[in-house]
Amino acid sequence: MTEFNNFFKSAFSVDNVIFGFDEGDLKVLLINRGAEPYKGMWALPGDLVYPNEDLDSAAGRVLEELTGLRDVYLEQVNAFGAVNRHPLGRVITVAYYSLIKISNYVVTPASFAQQAKWHSLGEVNTLAFDHNEILNACYQRLKQRVRTRPVGFELLPPKFTLTELQHLYEAILETGLDKRNFRKKILSMNLLVDLDETQEGVAHRPAKLYQFAQERYEKLVREGFSFELKESKRKPSSPLPA
Repeated sequence: MTEFNNFFKSAFSVDNVIFGFDEGDLKVLLINRGAEPYKGMWALPGDLVYPNEDLDSAAGRVLEELTGLRDVYLEQVNAFGAVNRHPLGRVITVAYYSLIKISNYVVTPASFAQQAKWHSLGEVNTLAFDHNEILNACYQRLKQRVRTRPVGFELLPPKFTLTELQHLYEAILETGLDKRNFRKKILSMNLLVDLDETQEGVAHRPAKLYQFAQERYEKLVREGFSFELKESKRKPSSPLPA
């Protein structure tokens, strides 16, 4: 069995990309590392997987230990296994991503996370390890998902305006959406509930408030409904730096 020794000297880790939306801005949750390697650098909330732990359980545990977030749905995106991606040895990481409403959670850094802070996606600089590559891969997955599934509603408050919904999709897709066409498309899907309410305490004319009809959507999917949102024109700037 000695010929297999080198094959059992790799470690596994999990890295979590948590997206949130706040005041028209798409954000990602990062931690400031208080331990080597890359001490003092910003990074994704990630850590090694215990030998007796499965990947999904590890992702949830690590996220809670480093940021205090718990009961967050995490979707596995991809594995990253470049030979020299970790300075201490061969570590293969599995990336997860999630969408959450920032206002619903309180971030409390712990363990080797000196800080845990929301960062605007467009202002993310060089991260530890290969976390820029991981972040970009998860962002591309988000852009793909948001075109074919109504995942964007997970980032909005329970009651929202059509303008807020449009701004969310524009931020994710890096695209300017035609207001009239966007509203016509969204309303034609019959996935929104008109709450017969309007905004309160705003300086401009109060807009109507809507709610996502989750049960109706699930019923439509069972009947063969396909959610598809097409963008119009490209914005000049990108949320992720080159």
